[in-house]
Amino acid sequence: MKIILTGATGLVGEGVLLTILNDSRVEAILSISRKPCGITHPKLKELLIADFLKIHEYKSELAGYDALFYCAGITSLGMTEEAYTIVTYDTPMAVAKVLLELNPNMVINHISGGETDSSEKGKVMWARVKGKIENALAAMPFKAVYNFRPGFMKPVEGQQNVRSYYKAIRFAYPFLKLCFPSYGCELKELGTAMINTTEQGFDKKVLEVTDIIRASKLA
Repeated sequence: MKIILTGATGLVGEGVLLTILNDSRVEAILSISRKPCGITHPKLKELLIADFLKIHEYKSELAGYDALFYCAGITSLGMTEEAYTIVTYDTPMAVAKVLLELNPNMVINHISGGETDSSEKGKVMWARVKGKIENALAAMPFKAVYNFRPGFMKPVEGQQNVRSYYKAIRFAYPFLKLCFPSYGCELKELGTAMINTTEQGFDKKVLEVTDIIRASKLA
């Protein structure tokens, strides 16, 4: 399969990228980001775009892919709802609209977050916005759309974009999984689950942690 991936310079995107680069089912990856990811591989091609809202200007380079792994994101800490909406809703929608025009037979795998508010009416700003983008993507007529809610994540070996918080999680992960088994997964499991849903489908369109782990084990 041929995959478009966003967020390769962040924790989630880098972990997913390293995972899918090592999967024989993946033939080619186009990483779309604002700066180089620092990874070189025969399967990997990079497309650097300063403003994702202008992605329609790059249509010719986005054709011929089977799936989008949308892993880009940002914390809502210190952001207004308007600013957070531009990054979390407007940007992935801009990408999805262009890809739908190019190939409605694509599979969209979108990284969301635990406790996302599907009603879009709750008091927590980030959860409402994530619920809005989940719902909007799910309503688009792609082959399939899957929203992943991974919780805390154990980085992949060799990751560079790992903040101190996630370095701590790497060491504390066995304890966290023992105490809170449904609240986190490995980024390797997440990347594998995304490949499996693209290749085989899945019985849920919104995948919580336990679903992600189950999807990663599909034969």
